[in-house]
Amino acid sequence: MRTQERFTAGTAAVVGMAIVVVGLAELDRTFRPPGSLVLDFIFLLLVAAAVVTALRAPAAALGTAWAAGLVQLIGGIPVLLTEGSMVVVLFAAARWGRVPTVLAAAASAGLAPVLGVAWVRARRIRAGQAGNALYDLLTDYGPPITVWGVILFGVTLLALPLLAGLTLRFLSRARTAQAARQVAEHDAQQAQEIARLRDAQNRLARDVHDVVGHSLTVILAQAESAQFLDDPDRLKTTMQTIATSARASLHDVRQVLEPAREPDRGRRGGLDALIETVRSSGQPVDSTEVGEARPLPPELDAVAYRVLQEMLTNAMKHGRRDRPTLVERRWPEPDSGDATFTIQVTNTVDAASTRDDLGGGQGVAGMRRRLASVGGSLDIRRTEQPDGPEGPDGPAFTAVAHLPVRSPAPGRPA
Repeated sequence: MRTQERFTAGTAAVVGMAIVVVGLAELDRTFRPPGSLVLDFIFLLLVAAAVVTALRAPAAALGTAWAAGLVQLIGGIPVLLTEGSMVVVLFAAARWGRVPTVLAAAASAGLAPVLGVAWVRARRIRAGQAGNALYDLLTDYGPPITVWGVILFGVTLLALPLLAGLTLRFLSRARTAQAARQVAEHDAQQAQEIARLRDAQNRLARDVHDVVGHSLTVILAQAESAQFLDDPDRLKTTMQTIATSARASLHDVRQVLEPAREPDRGRRGGLDALIETVRSSGQPVDSTEVGEARPLPPELDAVAYRVLQEMLTNAMKHGRRDRPTLVERRWPEPDSGDATFTIQVTNTVDAASTRDDLGGGQGVAGMRRRLASVGGSLDIRRTEQPDGPEGPDGPAFTAVAHLPVRSPAPGRPA
């Protein structure tokens, strides 16, 4: 709880009454002129008001303190020890006041002793008329150096609470700034954690989509072809292929959902095994490979596998079953300066098809993100094919994935 809030109305009343009572007791009525009681009482009330309001209203308290000083000058009231309580006003102004209030308090700490000494010397009041030790201190000694010494003492005395208030003010601001930085750092860490969790969630969704989508597409194609098989041996082979595809899909899904699994490394057998899986479903695939094949780093191998998997899945979903899917893999030549491994998949669609992209959904977006994560890219285009000897082929979709790889140096094995 702040200091201002702990200073209740009851406490303020007790402090104010104590200032008035002590001040009246300190004034020696023997040396005061008749009729000065009213001004003395007003002066002490102003001092008490300045002190008790300093914590909640520093600017008003500082103005009240100056009003008390004006009454003291008009009434010829001697300097009292009770006025020392007004150091609370300077402290509160420096600690909680606005910038103009702080500047006014600093000016007051410098001007008040000077004006007080000047007023004492101008009135030429003798020490015996004051009846107060502090008042005697200001008037008994005449040499100028003593007067300046008294002024310096007064300024120093008033500067101490002012400096204390400023010190606490800056320390409080430093603590507040540090707390704000800690909150900002915590918010940033929380935002990073949320982004990381969302990225992991999206990555998991892409992996499940790739694995389940491809496997179910292959299984569906095999199941559809099994309806028209009359040969028991071929039907048995097809059902075994369905079971194998389902078992492999279940294994892949378990790997994807395993919390502590290693990074995705595709599947055993690589790209050739993936193409054979599609062929086994009854979808004809013509595969060619240009250039010298070489092992890929694990991260590129996983991206190449998942991208080709999604390309073949889309080809089976949207392509014609009576036309082969064309798969071409092009490896960079060692001395060509090219460092790009290209995977191209082309499939024919119905002539009446109005599709403008290959899937255009999460699968395509997932391929683009996977390729972008390793510096690759994806191009998809639709082309019109000339009619062949078996009739019109219809339009075709071609998806081309570019993966950056390093060409081996001449004379060194890949």
